[in-house]
Amino acid sequence: MKVILTTNVKKLGKIGDKVSVKPGFARNYLFPNKMALRETKKNAEYYEKIKDDMEKNEEIKLNEAKDLMDNIKKLKIIFNKEADEKDQLYGSISKKEIIDFLQDNNLKVKSDDIIIKNQIKSIGEHYIEINPYEGINEEFLVTVNKN
Repeated sequence: MKVILTTNVKKLGKIGDKVSVKPGFARNYLFPNKMALRETKKNAEYYEKIKDDMEKNEEIKLNEAKDLMDNIKKLKIIFNKEADEKDQLYGSISKKEIIDFLQDNNLKVKSDDIIIKNQIKSIGEHYIEINPYEGINEEFLVTVNKN
């Protein structure tokens, strides 16, 4: 199914791109979230009318993402966890725990925006990547201390 994107979508395209997607993805995700329009003459004309508004919205999202990254840089992400004598954690640090930690500090990050390259299963310093907007990604240090 051909669609016109009305917002930047990670790993799919930028605002205004005409892309092919599976019908279920369009019906169940893109259309309900107002991220795309079906590619027809009528919708192409409609898109041209609302193009400026969409670009302003994307600029706002970009600025919010930059502010979010600046605020996260000011934070030290530290967890205190139970571990055995070999400094191995009982379990691991998950995306949900990182998201909860950031929310406790009034920072909203989506699960899709966090990339944990190597599972965090031991005491020490680990790196995660946060990517809140297309082209804006940065590594952050996560420190895990023994409880």
